[in-house]
Amino acid sequence: MAITKFILISGAVFAGLGVALGAFGAHALENMVTPNRLETFETGVRYQMYHAFALLILGALVLQPSFSKAPYVTLIAWLFIIGILIFSGSLYLLVLTDTAWLGAITPIGGVAFIAGWGMLILSIMKASG
Repeated sequence: MAITKFILISGAVFAGLGVALGAFGAHALENMVTPNRLETFETGVRYQMYHAFALLILGALVLQPSFSKAPYVTLIAWLFIIGILIFSGSLYLLVLTDTAWLGAITPIGGVAFIAGWGMLILSIMKASG
């Protein structure tokens, strides 16, 4: 049950931060960065929110008896978390520091997202019920 709580709290924290970062981007960054950079920041927020919701759904799935012993749940959660930190985090830093090379590490986070979704598919296929 500890992993379920961790997954749900992580999802809620990342969703709350996503709302705060979205508001920051819309209000504080609007006149500070180019429209292209603002769009980049918004992409980071959007993918953070998608995967915050994915963490919440994963946590809810683990509470279901047919999914409670599904494999890879911890790995899926970590892949989504790593994806948020690397994909969205690199985009935030790229915009805030105007450090273009950070865009080169963004795809690593994207790969973590894709791997997490693949592992979720496998877990669903292996779940009882």
